[in-house]
Amino acid sequence: MTGTARVTGVGMIPFTTPSKAEPYDVMAERAARAALADAGITYDQVQQAYTGYVYGDSTAGQRALYRVGETGIPVINVNNNCATGSTALWLARQAVESGAADCVLALGFEQMRRGALATVWPDRPDPLTRFDDVATAVQGPGDAPTAARLFGGAGAAYAERHGLAPDTFARIAVKARAHAAHNPDAVFRTPVTVEEVLAAPQIHGPLTRLQCCPPTCGAAAAVITSADFARAHGLDASVSIAAQAMTSDTPDSFADGDLMKLVGYGMTKAAAAQVYERSGVDPYDLKVVELHDCFTTNELITYEALGLTPEGTAEKFIVDGDNTYGGRVVTNPSGGLLSKGHPLGATGLAQCTELVRQLRGRAGARQVEGARLALQHNIGLGGAAVVTLYAKVDKA
Repeated sequence: MTGTARVTGVGMIPFTTPSKAEPYDVMAERAARAALADAGITYDQVQQAYTGYVYGDSTAGQRALYRVGETGIPVINVNNNCATGSTALWLARQAVESGAADCVLALGFEQMRRGALATVWPDRPDPLTRFDDVATAVQGPGDAPTAARLFGGAGAAYAERHGLAPDTFARIAVKARAHAAHNPDAVFRTPVTVEEVLAAPQIHGPLTRLQCCPPTCGAAAAVITSADFARAHGLDASVSIAAQAMTSDTPDSFADGDLMKLVGYGMTKAAAAQVYERSGVDPYDLKVVELHDCFTTNELITYEALGLTPEGTAEKFIVDGDNTYGGRVVTNPSGGLLSKGHPLGATGLAQCTELVRQLRGRAGARQVEGARLALQHNIGLGGAAVVTLYAKVDKA
């Protein structure tokens, strides 16, 4: 592993529901300042900034960062659907590794509207509308929101292909709440039972409401520096980005009406393969993973796309408890999108924040013992998949 980019500062604010949220620029400022403070630098040391959000004005990043300082640096606004935060991180890492900058800020934020699973901005088009025709062609007409139809349909397709007990997907929601109970930044921290998950209102296919991520507001940020910059300024350079890959769709995603492919299975598998090849890491070496669990169904199929368990074995992986503490790899110790929340532009950087804290040994009651490698997975339909491998560095 030869990653030269170091994550020297991370920060996020507690995620919340739209009814309790601050304005996006206030949330973003708080997260940016938290990351800078964690790194131990000031904003005037930052040479570039990449700011991510899905719903907002074209220069919302500038509006947010001008609250921190007006230093004249390049501020690049990023929108890659739900993979926006990780795309900002990918660009920041690339800037540092290319030598274009030594200190870069990646910032993500989102101010969503009330109404679970509805279009988050009623006066603007749903970015998934163009997938409606595919969902209808495969499943017939339906009233559920497009994302629920796609991910619910993907879960139903997996269940039909491999056979699943009725409570398998629900177990993922229970696990998410159990993890979030120890995360003060999570929206939903109250434990639930399998029975409660299954009894919640039906959304689409195997999905009930408690198996769908909530509309969330929040912000998160990371400071990415070169190892030399970190050393010169006495920063904590103990976490490196060992490997990272970003992929988009290929014709195979749309060729045969396979909803698992349509929701990013192929993109994820390709990105993960690149990361493992570049780093020399085997997925069975991992002890902690933050993956994109926008719906329980996506968490299940992502286990296999990331190579955490062989194809067709995800149910056993769940039932045996290999996806939680005491098992083989703790997935979403933060509570994930299902319980921590999913403010679209911030999600990727919140995942980064959790994993950096894990590798530093500062995750409190969520700490995964012995974690020296951590994998992050973030997808956006339309499409983008970003897989990032972090490694603990003994000699920073």
